[in-house]
Amino acid sequence: MPLPMVVGVDGSESSLRAVDWAADEAALHELPLRIVHAYRWDRYEGGSLAREFDEPSRRVTPDDILVVAGRRARRHHPDLAVTTEAVAEEPEYVLLREARDASAVILGTRGRGELADLLLGSVSLTVATTANCPVVVVRGSHDNRAVEGRHGRVVVGVAAAPTAAVHFATEEARRRGAALDAVRAWRCPTHDTADHPLLAGTPERVHEERAAEELRAVLVDTPADVRLHRLTVEGPARRVLLNASYGADLLVVGRRRPGQFGHRLGRVAHTLLHHSACPVAVVPDTV
Repeated sequence: MPLPMVVGVDGSESSLRAVDWAADEAALHELPLRIVHAYRWDRYEGGSLAREFDEPSRRVTPDDILVVAGRRARRHHPDLAVTTEAVAEEPEYVLLREARDASAVILGTRGRGELADLLLGSVSLTVATTANCPVVVVRGSHDNRAVEGRHGRVVVGVAAAPTAAVHFATEEARRRGAALDAVRAWRCPTHDTADHPLLAGTPERVHEERAAEELRAVLVDTPADVRLHRLTVEGPARRVLLNASYGADLLVVGRRRPGQFGHRLGRVAHTLLHHSACPVAVVPDTV
């Protein structure tokens, strides 16, 4: 049985935009969509809920939130299989439990008002750090649609070895008919000098060529039907990928397996989840 896409909703504008995006994603992958609301999230009686009910003053209940979310999901995909559930638990526990049997978990930034795309809530951050499936945080100045992105481009940050993130990004680009920009950031350490026997003359060139070779090795099995662009860019990975997010419809980064200190989110993913100009997918390594 196919695992569903799961989207967490609390009634906020941010979470309802995530529902729109999740419905597109579920339809794209031909998967069912599961909409989950945790009772203990704060109530958001925002403009979207008021417009749906045409009763701005009414008290919003968990069932109301799920009704609105279900309508949003079917707006562009009337045949999409949608299930909803309200659960009286803390949202982190609910969503991490859902992640065990999900293809992906999709969340909003959970900001308020004009800051909705600038603030990342603790729920989204916790789930992105800990879930055992890909987590997409829908943020940035997008149009809420996964299949009609304005840029036609998926960006993935590439490490020195193959990762689940590269596979995820490749599949997303293929299904969307989008280009895949595979980005490898590189740095020239300050201690490298021209008198080093391997770096005489142009130390930067050696590091760039090494990054390009690593990139080629990681992407050697990319399907021929994917429009692949290999990019090596000098600079900190956080800055390089943040800049790339302004021309992307989806930015994909990996998350390493838990170490001796448990689940940890790297500085690159942490920065992008807070500041990216487009939705961010955090994909845990499973190898």
